[in-house]
Amino acid sequence: MADTTDALGPISYVIVEFPGNQMTGEGLPILVDLVDQGIIRILDLAFVTKDADGSVVAVDISDLDGDGELDLTVFEGASSGILDESDLADAGPALEPGSSAAILVFENTWAAGFTQALRNGGAQLVAAGYIPQDVLLGSLDATGH
Repeated sequence: MADTTDALGPISYVIVEFPGNQMTGEGLPILVDLVDQGIIRILDLAFVTKDADGSVVAVDISDLDGDGELDLTVFEGASSGILDESDLADAGPALEPGSSAAILVFENTWAAGFTQALRNGGAQLVAAGYIPQDVLLGSLDATGH
């Protein structure tokens, strides 16, 4: 058994689409804050575009808008190699042509102690998932909450 210094929280991923390749960067300070607070640890971060022909191409995070200036230097080096070319291609069907996306793999560090305690007690994670907000809100609206 690993001790708590080796404990990992659950690993998650998200794909965030930017229709029309319009990345405002509005969420980036919040992402940095989550890391700074120790709530999450970024394991891998990649940006892709989906061309009109459906091909998915990786974009260098240091120059997202192609103007020759560094854009996301705070995230340089946030690549662990977990995401590879096949993962980027697998994201393609979730994206509309002419859009960009960020693919983020992260550890939920806030839960590391909890998950380690469960493992120490013999438990194991057998399922995990996310409920999309629009589905949840629709269900709450339907029940009057």
